[in-house]
Amino acid sequence: MSAMRGLTVFIADIRKCRVRELEEKRINKEMANIRSKFKEGNLNGYQKKKYVCKLLYMYILGWDIDFGHLEAVNLISSQKYSEKQIGYLAVTLLFHENSDLVRLVVNSTKKDLDDMNEINNCLALHAIANIGGREMAESLAVDVHRLLISPTSKSFVKKKAALTLLRLFRKHPDVIPVTDWADRIISLMDEYDLGVALSVTTLVLALSQSFPVEYSGCYEKAVYRLKRILVERDYSMDYIYYKVPTPWLQVKCLRLLQYYPPPDDVKLRSDISELLQIIITNSQDTPKNVQHSNAQNAVLFEAINLAIHLDSNSTICAQAAALLGRFISSKETNVRYLGLETMAHLAACVDSLEPIKRHQETILLSLRDKDISVRRRGLDLLYSMCDTSNAKIVVSELLRYLQVADYAMREEMVLKIAILAEKFASTYSWYVDIILQLISTAGEQVGEEVWFRVVQIVTNNEELQEYAAKTVLNYLGSPQYNETMVKVGGYILGEFGHLIANINGCSPIEQFNAVHAKFNLCSLQTRALLMTTYVKFVNLFPEIKGHILPVLNQYRYVLDAELQQRACEYFSISTMPTDDLLQTVCEEMPPFPERESTLLLKLNQKQGDTEDKRVWVIGGREANMERQDSLKRMVSVRSSSVDNVHHASTSSPKSSSAMPTRSNTMPLASTQTNHILSEEPDLLNFNDLSLDTTPAPPPLQILNIPTDTPLASGYELGYNLLQYNKEGVLFEDSQMRVLVNSEYHGSQGRLALYLTNKTQYIMSDVNVVITPVDGLTTNLTPLDTSSNFLSAGSQVQRLITIECLDVFANSPEVFVSYTVGPETQVLHLKLPVVLTKFQEPITTMDGTNFFKRWNQIGGPPRENQVIFKSEAPIQLSTAASILQGFGIGLLIGVDPNPNNFVGAGIMDAGKQGGKIGILLRLEPNLEQNMYRLTVRTPTEGASSIVREILERPLTYGL
Repeated sequence: MSAMRGLTVFIADIRKCRVRELEEKRINKEMANIRSKFKEGNLNGYQKKKYVCKLLYMYILGWDIDFGHLEAVNLISSQKYSEKQIGYLAVTLLFHENSDLVRLVVNSTKKDLDDMNEINNCLALHAIANIGGREMAESLAVDVHRLLISPTSKSFVKKKAALTLLRLFRKHPDVIPVTDWADRIISLMDEYDLGVALSVTTLVLALSQSFPVEYSGCYEKAVYRLKRILVERDYSMDYIYYKVPTPWLQVKCLRLLQYYPPPDDVKLRSDISELLQIIITNSQDTPKNVQHSNAQNAVLFEAINLAIHLDSNSTICAQAAALLGRFISSKETNVRYLGLETMAHLAACVDSLEPIKRHQETILLSLRDKDISVRRRGLDLLYSMCDTSNAKIVVSELLRYLQVADYAMREEMVLKIAILAEKFASTYSWYVDIILQLISTAGEQVGEEVWFRVVQIVTNNEELQEYAAKTVLNYLGSPQYNETMVKVGGYILGEFGHLIANINGCSPIEQFNAVHAKFNLCSLQTRALLMTTYVKFVNLFPEIKGHILPVLNQYRYVLDAELQQRACEYFSISTMPTDDLLQTVCEEMPPFPERESTLLLKLNQKQGDTEDKRVWVIGGREANMERQDSLKRMVSVRSSSVDNVHHASTSSPKSSSAMPTRSNTMPLASTQTNHILSEEPDLLNFNDLSLDTTPAPPPLQILNIPTDTPLASGYELGYNLLQYNKEGVLFEDSQMRVLVNSEYHGSQGRLALYLTNKTQYIMSDVNVVITPVDGLTTNLTPLDTSSNFLSAGSQVQRLITIECLDVFANSPEVFVSYTVGPETQVLHLKLPVVLTKFQEPITTMDGTNFFKRWNQIGGPPRENQVIFKSEAPIQLSTAASILQGFGIGLLIGVDPNPNNFVGAGIMDAGKQGGKIGILLRLEPNLEQNMYRLTVRTPTEGASSIVREILERPLTYGL
């Protein structure tokens, strides 16, 4: 059976290849025909339309179209609707916002916006919304706004104009003068046509989040529109959706009211209360079907959110709490999800959590729901409702669930458990037990912020130190390996191991053996930390010095510069005749400055906004107090801006991202409510890849290095090889050898340049300068003036720290200048820093998940494909090692052709670019000695960069 199945698959693959070949021949023949027709010219409008339609069909099938663009642009100017429509369709599909040909479309589009024909207006608006480039926004936004507010515009034109303006604002908010248009846009919320009112309200919803003061007039408009719908029943039958009148408009109006503080006007508050009561009463109707239930619940849950926002202790919220208790037990997954999310909002604002605690068992059960989105909302709710009375139950349940939780949730769960343990710890031993159990269970999902915070709290509280040292030693004694636990254990035992040295089972040699048993399993960064622990052991426990010195001596000769330097220095200090310097260097760490926990900031960063910003923060009441204060300040700004709106907009305070914490039951560490300095680390920085705070080197002109020096001849070989190797020779000539050793972690990296003098003379004035590159920050560690010369045969090391901030295409360039005799030489090289250096491989993805994500990303511009000939005979093993060197994880058994390579990776493009998943297929044709390389990423532009990086080494088989 297996042989027959394999034969069937083989035959199917042959058929697919044959069909593909036939299709490619037909496509090439048709393209050649169309190209010749365009070159001949003299085509009428119908013929242009026909051939452009064929090109679009081929484009939709996935073939690249590199001609016919001008013919499509010409069709836009046609007076016939069918030709103009195809022209706009081609422009929408074939152009992107940065295309050079977009400017050719702007004038024609502007004419169609000015046209009295509504159909032409709509075609132009569609094209603007789909392309949405900066040039279009700058040139056409005013015309789009004119169509929106014009009394002569048809309703369907106004709808499209509002949504087009929203698209332009989201893409380029700095270009659109929306603050000047506030009054005119808000007035359109009163439009009789509910479609126009809905589109305009959607636009106002986005604008009011960025300019709350200027658009504050929308508040009364939203209340009035809701009143017309719910009280006056002023709506057309076309907008009744399963017995619910225009639910989309109701939801948006209710959402809009949550971006502003409760009104002071008694009449307005009374109207809102009446509307909320009507919505809750209407929700008691038994839904007729799923659609009716969805529409009814959408309005109801948004109304409850508004009620919580206005007054979380009102009678309406009491009614809502009873309803939510029923919803979180519903059989409908969507209803459970919304119930848990809304109850988390209530827990984040209400004074008393008792009504919510009545449902604690049901909420705990939601952690084991079959739907991961429901489990996430259950976690949020437990985090928000936790206090001193139920902290032990909640934290214990979260720890128990952490062992079986989805990996997608673990990092967030770790942060929340660590925060709750710190907030509500009643005893020191409970806090230490919970945190160490958390680290032991979560392993790799424990971020550096967590163990930094643990060390900070233990160091600052003497009562914790002995118990923490004893407990962490017990964990290190287990056979299970956990690198984060090794870091915590290494630091705590190095500082406080002497407190337990006299306890049975905790002798100095037992402490050293427990730590050193994990040493060879650790990363280089962790080994560097443990070396510091060892030298502190030498100071604290001279009796085990003989066991530690051989380890330090062994690592004096390793290749890694950091480990080598530490081992040499620690060995020298430990073998001095006196211990004075050793005792000075190994003095006990002083208490850390009291500061707010960075765990809260890290957690807050993970709560990403959608197009509509969150109106509350996941957490307890104290976590949301700052937002409430911000809303109160908005009232004072709004009241003082009646005569000068623009001035108020420049002085209105922005909502802060920092969250205040609840006062601790046990004073583990100060949790101040003021902002922390983002530049200040939470702990002594043990991360060797952290950015250096030393000042940047002087500009090129100050060092008198000529910037017009051409790149050194033959630089390409080392530059290309080091793109997928960590160390090697970057460049070498008769005078200078430049070696590179590099390491990368996340969005950060470090390079060591080793400059070797190959001459028999002294090199003086040795300087290194790096040119800046968009998307990267590079920092060269400065040397004192006594180190800028090289004697014959000697070597100097220069360290470069790098951080990726965004997707980048160009590598930084480096100038090395030196003087030999009377002549000054300048080497101009490229550093082998490319986008894929910040990539980690993924090797655990199966074929189903791969192709699901592959299809989700789709084709161009998120896909980039190239077919090229290899200059060297294709060796599959060489291709595999090249891909792995670039950080691509090869997935075995995904592609039915065993010669094809399928890979995945995740790239950290820093604060702006974020984390970018990379999917790759490399299809070698061994007979033709050719490759087809396809790269897909969800970020436009990244695919082409990655493809270009991979293509060259595969071409030459390096």
